[in-house]
Amino acid sequence: MKYVCQLGLILAFSLAGELLAALVPLPVPAAIWGMVLMLIALLTRLLRVEMVRETGRFLVTILPLLFVVPTVGLMACFDLVFQNLVPILAVLVLGTVVTFGVSGLVTRIFTRGGDRDA
Repeated sequence: MKYVCQLGLILAFSLAGELLAALVPLPVPAAIWGMVLMLIALLTRLLRVEMVRETGRFLVTILPLLFVVPTVGLMACFDLVFQNLVPILAVLVLGTVVTFGVSGLVTRIFTRGGDRDA
């Protein structure tokens, strides 16, 4: 019963995110709204981690299973992916390099207190 209640809380925040996405004219996905609402609830202590811990851990454990359906969809469109393989790989490599660079700069700024020349 505990897991059902915890899942209900998580789904309530997901539903609130869906409602916000429908009401607010911003291009923000409903899942992001829901996570932001849950973060606010956790930070303001309206929601305690203990209230969703076990179900959250379970959902993280089965997360790889949730990627099976998109992967099958990709395989169904393999011809289209293969035709655009070079641009797709270019974007993936460029995105990875940019992510590494930005992450390194941000880490440097935070670990050295904002002093870039040190």
